[in-house]
Amino acid sequence: MANPNIVNLANIYGNTAYVTPSGNTANTSWTYNGTTALTGLTPAANTVNRITSIVVSNSTSSAASATVAISNNPTFASGTAYSMANVISVPPNASLVITDKTTSFYITENQSVGVTSSTGSALTYVASFEAIS
Repeated sequence: MANPNIVNLANIYGNTAYVTPSGNTANTSWTYNGTTALTGLTPAANTVNRITSIVVSNSTSSAASATVAISNNPTFASGTAYSMANVISVPPNASLVITDKTTSFYITENQSVGVTSSTGSALTYVASFEAIS
């Protein structure tokens, strides 16, 4: 089921994931629960992920550009990507909120979230989300 009915909820699990892109190729290898990879924040079968926040942090002494995109393909390998944040400058040693609870959005089984950085390993993206089933 690609888009479950979220009115009759059985479970809502809170999660936090992070990714540090090595360059300007879309990175979808989010890590959550310590070591588990979650490709593109794509939910499990019969689940939808409500992305409640994405924050990007620059840990270097130079500005770096951040891009966050949603793809209509769970692996982000093909299909069209739609940009949420496109080449936004993140100042040195600073963080930028891409989305928060007031602008949350849903990712279904046939979608994914990919991120890029203009400078390899300069930016770390942290996403909070709810897995709803």
